[in-house]
Amino acid sequence: MEKHYTNNDITVVWKPDVCIHSTLCWRSLIKVFDPRRRPWIDMDGADTEAIIAQVEKCPSGALSWHRNQSGETKPASVDVETIVEATPNGPLMVYGNIKVKDAEGNETSKHKVTAFCRCGASNNKPYCDGSHRKVDFKG
Repeated sequence: MEKHYTNNDITVVWKPDVCIHSTLCWRSLIKVFDPRRRPWIDMDGADTEAIIAQVEKCPSGALSWHRNQSGETKPASVDVETIVEATPNGPLMVYGNIKVKDAEGNETSKHKVTAFCRCGASNNKPYCDGSHRKVDFKG
C-alpha cells in the first residue's frame, strides 16, 4: 500500500512493496528519512530540493515525488544506455528504460532503475522486495 508524505511544495510517495531496503534514502538525510521513527519520513527535516535529490537516489523506484501545484513528477525516464549489474548478495539492478513482460504477456515500462530478484524469495517477483536479507542470500 502506497504512503504519501507532503510539505507545501512536493509529495513523496513510498511504495513499501517495491522497496529493496538499500538504505540510500536515509544515509545522507536522516532528518527526513529515519527508519527507526514512525512515520519514517518527516518532510520538515530538510528543504524541498534536498528531499528531491535524496528521493532520486532510490535504486528501486520505491520512492518518487511530485510537485503539489504543477503536477511535475519524478523520477522521470532516463535517456541513457541500459546497464545491468548483479549486486553482491542482492538483486540484479537494471539501469535505464526497459519493458518487462510477465508470464501472461502484460508489459510494464520501467525507468531509471529496476531491481530484479536473484534469491527466489521475493513476494513481488520478478522484482526484488528485500527478501534476500531475510534468507541470507549469498551470490
